[in-house]
Amino acid sequence: MPKDNLDLEAVVEAVDEVKSGFEQFKEAAKQREGELLTKGDVDPLLEEKLKRINDDLDEKQAVIDKLYAAGRRKSITLDGQSVTEEELDAKAMQWASIAAKRRDQRVDSFTHEDQMAYKQALNGYLRKGDQLLSPDEAKALSVGSDPDGGYVVDPDTGGRIIKKIFETSPVRQYASVQVISTDALEGLRDLEETTFGWVGETSSRVETGTPQLEKWRIPVHEMFAEPRATQKLVDDAAINMEAWLADKVADKFARAENTAFVNGSGVDQPRGFLTYPAGSENPGQVLEKATGVNGGFAADPDGADALIEMIHALKSQYRSNGVFATNRTTLGAVRLLKDSQGRMLWQPSLAAGMPSTLLGYPVASFEDMPDYTTTDAKAIIFADFAEYYQIVDRLGIRTLRDPYTAKPYIKYYSTKRVGGDVANFEAAVTLKFGS
Repeated sequence: MPKDNLDLEAVVEAVDEVKSGFEQFKEAAKQREGELLTKGDVDPLLEEKLKRINDDLDEKQAVIDKLYAAGRRKSITLDGQSVTEEELDAKAMQWASIAAKRRDQRVDSFTHEDQMAYKQALNGYLRKGDQLLSPDEAKALSVGSDPDGGYVVDPDTGGRIIKKIFETSPVRQYASVQVISTDALEGLRDLEETTFGWVGETSSRVETGTPQLEKWRIPVHEMFAEPRATQKLVDDAAINMEAWLADKVADKFARAENTAFVNGSGVDQPRGFLTYPAGSENPGQVLEKATGVNGGFAADPDGADALIEMIHALKSQYRSNGVFATNRTTLGAVRLLKDSQGRMLWQPSLAAGMPSTLLGYPVASFEDMPDYTTTDAKAIIFADFAEYYQIVDRLGIRTLRDPYTAKPYIKYYSTKRVGGDVANFEAAVTLKFGS
């Protein structure tokens, strides 16, 4: 399925297949449970059948989740979605304003038609360089120019090439995203409440405690790529090579930053939300629950207890927006869990554009999270991600075309500055697969 062109008929078909596949999964899981009770082990053929059904559920659910994610996507550029011209113009104007602000300039008017002209001019720049652009192309491209000669690449720029699908973690679709014009986003964190006392009408009053604030700061970090192609290949290729390279760079940057949002060290890259130690709700610590079993869940129906504890560990204002996030392997184990009445905890999507649910809450696929089979792995997180994690963008991808320093090659030097860190430590709880 194309990356940004969702086939609604395929999504509806996937919903029906997930429903029927889940019934097969439940039947096979029931057989598995019976064999464990009567024989103490499971027929390998049955295990293989369960795995096959599970993989098929993952594949079909991914199609549904893509539509759900598209509905949540936070974008500052023209994203190819079916919206009104007024909405397209507003998005285009927002993008152009941010690009111009970077150069201490302003744009008074910029429509979605101007955005399309910019994209076409950008393709011309990548192929020919700015010296060979027509006056109209140069004018269209000027909105995205930087003082060092680079240009801001619209994420919607891409060639019509069948792409290899890489698994990643769509953190941006759930976290807060802020575009800034400096090198860091700063704010204050409220650490505690004020104290108070009850007094009589004429009793003396004493000074009460003053709440404390703590400053937080999320810097942006730079990533880069420098693919190259010969001028002959750029001129003669049957496909749009420069657009293909730009799309490949954008895809690689997206996967790299998503990995960092989950597991990043915070040194020259965003800090991942799984890198903080377990503890209380204090800044620098994340609430944690444990399954009590190394690399696994407790036996049914106790396996659900840890997940239920996760939900109720969050305050109600975070719980109402809570999302479970885990990878595909761990989700396969979650699908086998039942409550005390024998009902499956995981439920498939019931309609196009709706996510699968776990105990009534949406489930997101974050493939950068660890497998549950590793002892003490933090393999599941339940969070109000919009409150929990803050992503910071310093505009977008910049590309500098260099035909001079590596003749006969043209180098496309692309950079992006992005940051990320936990903003509200009390808005999430992780599940450790250990005691």
